Order: sequence, then C-alpha cells, then structure tokens
Amino acid sequence: MTDFFIKHKQAIIFAIIVIGVVLLFRFLTKLFHNWLEKRSRKKHPNEEPSTIHLTQKILNALWIVLGIMALAFIFIDEEQYKVFTENFYLVFYLGIVAVVTLVAVSLVQTWFKRNIKEKAANNEDTTSYKFLRYIAIFGVYFIGGLLILIAFESMRSFAATALGGAGVLAVVAGVASQEALSNLVGGLFIIAFKPFKLGDIIKVDESMIGTVTDITLRHTIIRNYENKMIVIPNAIINKEKLINYDLGERMCCQWIEIGISYDSDIDLAKHIMREECENHPNLIDNRSEVDKYNNVKKVIVRVISLDDSSVTLRAWAWASNFADSFVMKCDLLESIKKRFDKEGISIPFPHRTMVFKEKQLDFLKSKLQPTIENNPNE
Repeated sequence: MTDFFIKHKQAIIFAIIVIGVVLLFRFLTKLFHNWLEKRSRKKHPNEEPSTIHLTQKILNALWIVLGIMALAFIFIDEEQYKVFTENFYLVFYLGIVAVVTLVAVSLVQTWFKRNIKEKAANNEDTTSYKFLRYIAIFGVYFIGGLLILIAFESMRSFAATALGGAGVLAVVAGVASQEALSNLVGGLFIIAFKPFKLGDIIKVDESMIGTVTDITLRHTIIRNYENKMIVIPNAIINKEKLINYDLGERMCCQWIEIGISYDSDIDLAKHIMREECENHPNLIDNRSEVDKYNNVKKVIVRVISLDDSSVTLRAWAWASNFADSFVMKCDLLESIKKRFDKEGISIPFPHRTMVFKEKQLDFLKSKLQPTIENNPNE
C-alpha cells in the first residue's frame, strides 16, 4: 500500500485537489444560490425564482463534468494531453455560454413580464411589450448560438460573418424560409400600424371571430366564443379584410332582419319589431339631441327588399359593444317570432309543388296498394 502511494503520489494528490476544487465550487454555488434566492423572494415574494434554481443545477452539473474530465488527465499519455486540454477548455466555455444565455433569457422574460403586469394593472396596451419580448428572447438565443459556434473552428467564419451588422440579416434570410420571413414582417406590421391589439374582438371571416390573446413572431392567436384557440399566420391575417369591433368607438349597430308574408300587416310588424327592440335591456339610445327634438324613433324599422315570397324588414338596434349586440340579436329574434305568432304576422317558409306523370302515379299506386289492403282502417 505504501509502495502504491509513493508510486502514484502525484496522481493521488492531483485527484484529491480536483475533488476538493469541485466540492468547493459546488459549495460556493450553493451559497451564491441561497443568497440570490433569499434576495429574490424578499423583493418579489409572489414569484418563484426558477432561473436561480436552473442556474444552480447547470453549474453543479458543469463542475462535475469538468471534475471528471480533470481526473481523466491522470490516465492519458503526453500525446493526448494537448487534445484533451483543448476539449476541457471547450466544455468549460460551452457550459459558461449556456449558463449566461439561459440567465439572460430568464432576465429578459422577467423584465418584460413585470412591465406587462404593471401596464395591464394601469389598463395600458401591452401588445408591443409582448411582441418585443419574443424578439428579445430570440435575439439572446441567437447571440448565444453564435458564441457557441465560435468555439468550433469549422464554424468560426460563419459565426463571425453573422455577428457583423448586415450579417445578421443575411443569416436570417438564408436560414429562414420565405413564409417565415413573411410572418415575421407581418408581425412587425401589426405592431407598427396596430390594426388590432391584445384584447380586441376581431372578425376575419364567419368562422374566425374572437378575442386576440397573443401576437408572436409567426402567428396571431384569437380565442373564439367556443373557447377554442385559432392560430392564424401573420402573413395571412395581414392580407385579410378584418373587422375590429374595439377599434375606435365600441358601440355596435345590430341589424335585426325578418321576412314577413305579403298578406301580413307591415305597419303592425314594424311596430312589434320596434317595441321589442326598445324593451330589450341591452339597447342604447344612439340618437343625437336634434333627433330627440325631432321625435325620431329610438329604433328605426324599414322595408329593405321585396323578395319572391316575403317582405324583408330591418331594425337598426344599437348596443354598447359587440358581445351585448350579439346577445340582443338572439333574444330579439326569439321574442319577435313569438309576438308575430301572437299577433297573426306570418313568416313565409319554402313550399315545393311536385308534379307526377301518369306512369309515375300508377307506379306509386302499385306500391301503396298492399299497404292500404293490410291497413284498411288507416
């Protein structure tokens, strides 16, 4: 045992030093983690310091990997020493870059999250902040990826070009597809010109209507009234003609259209429609002072078309917002239908006249004859 210790004294001492250094770094990491966690919880008691926990785990793993690699120096010969040393520094560099990148991303997310929360509490628009958050996070990951590429000699020239001012755009244009670039530019246009913002109710077509919940680098997400999330690429939504119910004045005019038969009393039908609209709680008075002075009706009802089998009436009913106007329309269609039935106003429905030739009548009689004979009382 003594001979073994004397023979491998230098290697044993080196191993003890490496293990001691690894344990020391893990201890210092724990102290630093505890200090940061205590400070974070004191400053933001309602937030979980996930970034601090993640950083501790990565650093502890890095110290162990570097310690194992350092112990491996004992077993390699002088020819492999240079290559192994380069690999050791490479792993150390990659680990540090990974830690710095993740910490930077987390700090960016935390900063934007707190500012978005503060603006939301003050009822301010948070659309730009949420969109810029994606750009900032992408930028941090992009720079971190380039710094990792610099570590490899074969990729060094590519990374150096990309880090140049115009090189960033060239790399993005070269790597990304045309569709991805169109979505990115579309997202920038949405943020710059603001045809809609987070929280707005928009209508892209009859099947896509809802509240805007998020605008990312690639797509816009709206939540429809079935509580389903609709993901629309920014390039597509920029080409579509959409309705923003919250842009400018939020008051919404709802058309209540019903067709009545030609032999029904038009004046009575108009009176019923006006009365039902005025009795609905969601209706608002959108008349000007001049209209009120001139005794203009709160709800205007007019004949808008004479169709093949019906006379179409339309009532213009105003509500404070789109959601109230939709509920009002559904309620009014039901209440007006009931009033029409009660007052004798008929709503026409399609009729179909069928003409049978003599041979077809004979065929039908032959088919129905057995049924009549078996059921003479029916």
